[in-house]
Amino acid sequence: MDFSLTPEQQELQRTATEFARRELTGIAAEIEASGQPLPHAYLKKLAAMGYLGINLDAEHGGVGLGHLDAVLVLEAVARVSPAVAFPIFESCFGPVLAIQHFAGEELKRRIIPKVVSGDMIVAVSMSEPEAGSALTDLKTRGRIEGDTVVINGQKRWCSGAGHSDAYVVYCRLSDEPGAKGIGAVLVEKDRPGLSFGAPEQLMGFRGIPSADMHFDDVRVPVSNIIVPAGGFKKLMEAFDLERCGNSTMSLAIAAAALEDALGYVQERKQFGKALVDFQAVQIKLAEMAMKVEASRLLIHRAVTNAAAGLPSIIDSSVAKCFANEMTREVCGAAIQIMGGYGYSKSFKAEQRFRDSWGWGIAGGSIDIQKINIAAALVGRRFDQRR
Repeated sequence: MDFSLTPEQQELQRTATEFARRELTGIAAEIEASGQPLPHAYLKKLAAMGYLGINLDAEHGGVGLGHLDAVLVLEAVARVSPAVAFPIFESCFGPVLAIQHFAGEELKRRIIPKVVSGDMIVAVSMSEPEAGSALTDLKTRGRIEGDTVVINGQKRWCSGAGHSDAYVVYCRLSDEPGAKGIGAVLVEKDRPGLSFGAPEQLMGFRGIPSADMHFDDVRVPVSNIIVPAGGFKKLMEAFDLERCGNSTMSLAIAAAALEDALGYVQERKQFGKALVDFQAVQIKLAEMAMKVEASRLLIHRAVTNAAAGLPSIIDSSVAKCFANEMTREVCGAAIQIMGGYGYSKSFKAEQRFRDSWGWGIAGGSIDIQKINIAAALVGRRFDQRR
């Protein structure tokens, strides 16, 4: 068991950190002010660095490195802003992984190279008005008619809705009840019958658009089916890696908040000395650092154990749950340490606090992760309906 990064990984991490701070800090501030997503020109910059395909197969244009390498890049970029890192999250940990692992070769070759080159953004569309944590209650249906899938229904809380170029849509592809009837289909944005609701106004996540999606007889070819009916378990296996991406976003926000607090307490003076010289501040900083480091280790364990495949549900759920809770605590502590400056929009502490709360809701809530953990401990799934 080796806890050290290889020289190549250290260089990857250093390069990503320098690139993000040099190239993305300015646009991150603009995104936070405007709420608009990352401009296409910056998406192409991420692509040019190889960051949109770190752990995607080389045969489809990816870099072909491991999940840990992707985590290192995602954390480095997300420390500047989750919004500028979100395309990396979607490509290296989100729906593109489901395409890579489960789609047919024709669909892989049609989609993945465009994602890696920055010419396409793919989002995942899962939740519905009556199906969030209870995802197997979803009602959106894909009816197969010959060589076409006809989709009807409504989706909610889709990050990227209206902005992304295509969507991995979870839907019912057969009349089998519950999970047995669920699969996933790729739906391009320009398909007739697909429309979007008004953009959501959220507490945080500025620059990560979210909206309802409406499917009214949307037609796509059968070749767009990623996972057929009965493949819900496969989709959730891919989602275990998305949880690791979610965890890394939480980690990055907390690590950046700790960095902000460390800089502040060494510059700010009260009662004739720097804040860092007060024992109470030292203890608070140590507690923040312990949480950040523990979270990083849990995430690295999950993706390292996954090797070239997908992480286990317990590894990914433990990492996500801890990171989601930890980042709220660390960002709150940063605001308290920085006092009025932490509460001011002139500093990023308050933005980090707002962003920190979203990740414990997105991608499966904190409590759902705890249920997953308990189920893994006892070796059986719990039926929440009875």
